[in-house]
Amino acid sequence: MRRLYEPERPVSWAERRVQCRRAWALPFARLEWYCEWAAWVLGNWALLEVVEYLGTFSLIVAVVVYFAESGARTRQRHYAAWAVINSAQGKGGSGGRIEALAELNQDHVPLTGLEASTAFLQGVQLPDAMLSRCSFEAADLRQSVLRGANLTFCNLRAANFRNADLSHAQLADADVSEADLTDIDLSSANLDRANFSNADLRGANLSGVRWQGISSLRLANVNGVRNAPTGFLDFALAHGAVQAESDEEWTRLQNAAKQ
Repeated sequence: MRRLYEPERPVSWAERRVQCRRAWALPFARLEWYCEWAAWVLGNWALLEVVEYLGTFSLIVAVVVYFAESGARTRQRHYAAWAVINSAQGKGGSGGRIEALAELNQDHVPLTGLEASTAFLQGVQLPDAMLSRCSFEAADLRQSVLRGANLTFCNLRAANFRNADLSHAQLADADVSEADLTDIDLSSANLDRANFSNADLRGANLSGVRWQGISSLRLANVNGVRNAPTGFLDFALAHGAVQAESDEEWTRLQNAAKQ
């Protein structure tokens, strides 16, 4: 055992007994004297030093192994997350996908080509996610956070994005037709060549949105959009968008366009 000082040999019991002035304290003094001798003997036992060194060495080995295997543990977590996501394909509920997707995104794992049609993903947190060519068709993404996400070439048809945050998102070439975008935050989003036909944009925040290259706004409802850039409403109405306050009025306009 490693020592900061060399332990002194205890005195004899005769000497210790003289130091004890009260008779009632003799049993305690005797016990302490035995302990002192035991500590002195063990303190000079080389085997204990070896055991302590081995314990320290084992701790170092355990730390090294822990960090060496961190990559394997991360891969195992990713495999488990993908297993949850893939097993839930085609199912309407969450099936653990909300947590699995958030975990993968936190580890900066690309989610390109993700299939999550009809999934319940309300409130999912996927900021800056790589979701190019994914499918969220008819998925429930209310109150989700996809701020700065790459959603290029994605199928977002009929998805529910009410109160979602898609600010700074890349939606170039995405199909957002028939999607519910009520009160969505699309500020500074890139909408080049995106299809917004029949989409509900009522109350959407369009501050700084890149809109000039939108491919279709036919029968999209742009009533009450907020912070629309200069020229957007004129462009939208000229390309078939409508301004309907109620669902009934909007449905009537859609039915009239079919005739």
